[in-house]
This record gives sequence, C-alpha cells and structure tokens, in this order.
Amino acid sequence: MGGPRVAVRDNPEDLRYELVVDGEVAGEIRYRRSPDRIVLVHTEVSPSLEGQGLASRLVAGALDDIRARGLRVVPICPFVRAYIGRHPEYNDLVTGDLQVSD
Repeated sequence: MGGPRVAVRDNPEDLRYELVVDGEVAGEIRYRRSPDRIVLVHTEVSPSLEGQGLASRLVAGALDDIRARGLRVVPICPFVRAYIGRHPEYNDLVTGDLQVSD
C-alpha cells in the first residue's frame, strides 16, 4: 500500500546525510562540517532507484535539517547547486565562504 517508506537522516560519524528507503540506506550526501556551515560535497543514490525523485528528497531533507540547526550551506555538489537553483526558498542558506575544518 503506497510507495516506499523514505526518510533522510544525518549520520555525523560518517559525515553524510543518508537516504533510507524501506529501512535500507539507498543514497547519501557526503559533507564536511565547520561550526556554522556544512559543505555538501557529493550526492549519490543507488542506481536501481534513480529516476524516482529520491535524490531530490534527499537534498530537501538535508537542507531542511541544516535550516533547523541554524547553519549555512556551501553547495559544492553540482546536483545540490542545481536543486537550490530550482528551489529558491533555500537561497538564504547558501554561503560562498569555503573556510571549513576537516
């Protein structure tokens, strides 16, 4: 009944946001952290799930979490940059300052 159960969660130990589909990790956005910003480096979704809009759900979930934490985002990942370009409601999160600790 309905589609798959989809959730986005932060995994700070592995420095990634995870896309969880029916209980299994099916995608991720790798990031780097500093005290006030998150640099989104690379987005990947399992090839078997491509074309279902799940990468967009992953990005939206990560951006919503970043907003809730009061942080800014540096979108290095081309997919994240394109998503923000299509969803200007996230423009206020973007900063170009790349001073990030590893």
